Amino acid sequence: MDLRQLRYFDAVAQTCHFGQAAERLHIAQPALSQAVRRLESELGVVLLERTTRQVGLTAAGEFFHQEVRRVLDELDAAVSAVRGIADGRRGLLRVGFTGTSAFTQLAGLSRLLRTELPDVSLDVQADLLTPAQVERLLDGRLDLGVLRGPVAAPGIETRRLLEEQLVLALPADHLLVPEPGLEVADVAVDEFVVYADAGSAVNEAALASCRRAGFAPVVAHRAPGTAALLALVGAGLGVALVPESVRSMQLTGVVFREVHDALSIDLSLAWLSGDPSPLVGRALDVLRTHGFFDGASRHPEPLPAEDAS
Repeated sequence: MDLRQLRYFDAVAQTCHFGQAAERLHIAQPALSQAVRRLESELGVVLLERTTRQVGLTAAGEFFHQEVRRVLDELDAAVSAVRGIADGRRGLLRVGFTGTSAFTQLAGLSRLLRTELPDVSLDVQADLLTPAQVERLLDGRLDLGVLRGPVAAPGIETRRLLEEQLVLALPADHLLVPEPGLEVADVAVDEFVVYADAGSAVNEAALASCRRAGFAPVVAHRAPGTAALLALVGAGLGVALVPESVRSMQLTGVVFREVHDALSIDLSLAWLSGDPSPLVGRALDVLRTHGFFDGASRHPEPLPAEDAS
């Protein structure tokens, strides 16, 4: 018994007519009849009731056809799935996001991929700092990463999504809130709140902005995430330099002000360089074709506070 015989039997069972089945299969009717008889002989069961006028299924034939149809459907689905995986149109795409990048980028990225690659599932891994994403990209636990660049790790390729200016987060009652044209040096006497993780790219840009302004900031508090960082600022325990997308996370007691001489920080998409998997390659083609890399800055309406580090 082989797959060809099962498909032949299925065609006859569906049409109840050897001539129509042969035409559908593009084979000669005698060859089809012989193939079905060989199948019956191998099974030791009569599957078809044949008369000069019509063809019908025996009770055994009815049962066997249901099982054959199930097997053929599952086989066709498996063939379609494996072809989809091979050409990057099916599978699981694991995407990491650092902090508020999930707010600014996740909706657009997931909507685009769902539309263009409907059989691809997304595994979103949020609140991952850049070093953690790089590690996961290199060891195969992540396919794409939305992270803070630049990334110097060998084997990682990046494409900038947007450039974010650092802004100043101040307690609402801070003396500088009503002042125009702020500079980083204006907060040289203030205590700072920074992220607790030493590998935070936001920390590096904030501290570099202070050094460039001529002072080393006094770090009074280290926060595990943006919600905690803003809460500390709102409580009057310090000031902070954060990416402008953090403005979408409105918190009582915190005011955001632009500082014209603060550094900017990149948000980039990262993946393994070289020959990516078909799925990663297809996803990158979709994002590139639809302009996701061209000015992907889409700051949302205010959202609940989450991590932006």
